[in-house]
Amino acid sequence: MVNNNPIGLFDSGVGGTSIWKEIHALLPHENTIYLADSKNAPYGQKSKEEIIALSKKNTEFLLNKNAKIIVVACNTATTNAIKELRACYKVPFIGIEPAIKPAANNSETHTIGVLATKGTLSSELFNQTVLNYPNTKIIEQIGYGLVSLIEEGNIESKEMTQLLHDYLNPMVKENIDYLVLGCSHYPYLIPQIKKILPNHIKIIDSGEAVARQTKNILSEKVGLSDTKKSKQLFYTNSNPIVLKNIIGGKHTIIEENF
Repeated sequence: MVNNNPIGLFDSGVGGTSIWKEIHALLPHENTIYLADSKNAPYGQKSKEEIIALSKKNTEFLLNKNAKIIVVACNTATTNAIKELRACYKVPFIGIEPAIKPAANNSETHTIGVLATKGTLSSELFNQTVLNYPNTKIIEQIGYGLVSLIEEGNIESKEMTQLLHDYLNPMVKENIDYLVLGCSHYPYLIPQIKKILPNHIKIIDSGEAVARQTKNILSEKVGLSDTKKSKQLFYTNSNPIVLKNIIGGKHTIIEENF
């Protein structure tokens, strides 16, 4: 089964490119369209109703570009809106959730940390997932300010370093041995996080698992591309500089007011 239409991805900004990179590495022959809704970032502080409305807007943008599958490359949008998206649209959706399962199943201290947005940690889906691990102590921390700093291109700033110390040091004191990154922006902070955490604490994000699931659904239900040279398009409704710096200069970035 061949389908050369693009994979569509959206996020509240540049963070979901961490998911795009994993998908592109696994499926280099697939065309992709990435939508960065940076004008409305961060989603984590918005109401469920606002998140659903923005997610529908993003979905319709990608469907108008003939997306054959949509990856919700945003934890907050997945945990708050994917149920409604699947009910409204026929296209398959791939969501992204904090990788609690591998962390809880492999933790030797039975204590893990989850760094995520308020929107993710307060969602019904996240709290249902937590109930599956009654024997694991889960330390939840809202990453206030982290997404905004990443969107501004201030990943290496003193303010970022201070916030990460404030959020991570209490988790270390609680004896976590896994840190789950519950926001697609946060993998860009891993180099800084590693400087703060002791070496024995493992960091987990969802990128590889999402890429594998995307490949599975394409293979089973939608169709893979057979193009020799794939095309990668990026749309943003904000300043493209940060997006360009994160993905590299060779890709096409289109500024559009959506």
